[in-house]
Amino acid sequence: MKQGNQSTVREFILIGFSSFSDLQIPLFVVFSVMYLAILAGNIIIVTTIRHDANLHIPMYFFLAMLSSSETCYTFSIIPNMLANLLKKTATISLIGCATQMYIFLAFANINCMLLTVMGYDRYVSICKPLHYLILMNQKFCTKLVVFSVTTGFLFSTMETYFIFTLPFCGPNKIHHFFCDLAPLLQLACGHNYIGEIVIFLICILMVSCSFFLILLSYLLILNMILKIPTTDGKRKAFSTCASHLIVVVVHFGCASIIYLRPQSRYTLNEDTLISVTYTLLTPMLNPVIYSLRNKDVQVALKKSLGRSTCLQKM
Repeated sequence: MKQGNQSTVREFILIGFSSFSDLQIPLFVVFSVMYLAILAGNIIIVTTIRHDANLHIPMYFFLAMLSSSETCYTFSIIPNMLANLLKKTATISLIGCATQMYIFLAFANINCMLLTVMGYDRYVSICKPLHYLILMNQKFCTKLVVFSVTTGFLFSTMETYFIFTLPFCGPNKIHHFFCDLAPLLQLACGHNYIGEIVIFLICILMVSCSFFLILLSYLLILNMILKIPTTDGKRKAFSTCASHLIVVVVHFGCASIIYLRPQSRYTLNEDTLISVTYTLLTPMLNPVIYSLRNKDVQVALKKSLGRSTCLQKM
């Protein structure tokens, strides 16, 4: 493809919230409060799990890893988004855009993998309770987390490398509030159908395979729950999975709408709304879901608050 006198883009303009120019200050305030809630919620969960010996089991180990991953995930997008809401023109350099995409995709992939691992953990806990501590020992759990992190960064490297080896010769306006796959593919010079297919296949491999494995875990769990003779026993077994199921539905629902569709159907307003959901709302609700629906976490939080109160009175 001939590029002629076209110059290489070295800076992008983010116009995700430009259509809401009158609301940028209110949005800054609302998003700031939500981000503080995300940080506080995840820090509280990680700290509580670390300091309470009763929570030193695989399920909470994975939950702590998920909270840590989500903190890094939001950190790659939200601070820059908040700063851009206070600017008249939001810009980001080519290198900054590549870095943001790399980190965002890495931790998004890690979240998918950790949710899959958590589904497997629930399967072993309910379907193989007598062998749970043997099968889900510390060494194996650590390997699962390392595999999740390695896979997440590997896929992110592939996606980011492929995107930024494409020529960007103008225009340079990203129809989003951060550097995501779909809007950047639209800015690449010419039509790259092969590149779009490759990115689409990578997304399918990560999102669909993770969701399929979680679905398989829960089909086996459901089969086991149906064999429990008492209603109380069935309720207790299902309650251990409820929080994870809610998070999975929200997480993979948003991911599927954004990444598992033809890029020709990309629209700015719809995707901005959905992106706000999975970059702000979902990470904010996850700690709430896990704490409100989990008695062990509630007890641990009460203990921590009780200790803090006693120390203040001394």
